[in-house]
Amino acid sequence: AALQKLRGRCDLSAELEEMLAEQAATKGQRARKPWELFQMRAVRRQLLSIVVLSSAMQLCGNDSMYFYAAYVFQEAGIPQEKIPYVVIGTGSCELIASVTCNMIIDYAGRRPLLLGGYSFMAGWAIIFMVALSQQAQVSWMPYLSMVCIFAYILSFGIGPAGVTGVLPSEVFDQMSRPAAYMICGSLLWFNLFLVGTAFPFIVKSLGHFCYVPFFLVCICTAFYVGFFLPETKGKSFLEISEEFKKWNFKTHNRAFPYKGPKEIKSTEL
Repeated sequence: AALQKLRGRCDLSAELEEMLAEQAATKGQRARKPWELFQMRAVRRQLLSIVVLSSAMQLCGNDSMYFYAAYVFQEAGIPQEKIPYVVIGTGSCELIASVTCNMIIDYAGRRPLLLGGYSFMAGWAIIFMVALSQQAQVSWMPYLSMVCIFAYILSFGIGPAGVTGVLPSEVFDQMSRPAAYMICGSLLWFNLFLVGTAFPFIVKSLGHFCYVPFFLVCICTAFYVGFFLPETKGKSFLEISEEFKKWNFKTHNRAFPYKGPKEIKSTEL
């Protein structure tokens, strides 16, 4: 009844079947605490993935773009009284991009959106730093800086902003999801505080090249997504967990063969 109310009039048999299969696989287990996930080998790769992606959400420098927005728009000749409305427009772009991402995520897939988002952000970060450094010498550079701000925010919204939040529900079972979301939320706020505190010092030290650290974060995150994060589109939780098992237990040798989930005792986890 709850699924019918949420989804509307449609065939829910496949989704309900998947939920019941997952429930059967975790039968007899209790909900795990956040610190327990760090001790479980069976979820090591899943945990590393959400730690990397949740941290990159803030460390990629998207929020810092708003720090420069007013300055760039002023240099581009936009009247002072209209600059706040243009800054609101950048936030609206991020909102629209995030909504669009949620509409196309099941068609495009998670990995392409994340990989494309961080790759484009890395590219726009380079262009933005070059444009900032040349604003005093070249008359049209402020307009290029404006384009970079909007493009950077749109790249963030269409990829990382829309995808990162759904991953914990797809890579963790029902007993681990609340703890996984607690870890994600804690990392988001901690890294937001970290960037907000450190960014003025980064600007003071690096000047127009202050986006180098954010560029490196985007490149490293894109590399991680491209090589270590499996695609979850169109797969059940059990299929996704099987893919992660290859990474979580790949160091086991023949003397310690991998045991299925029903064979693993809680003390071993």
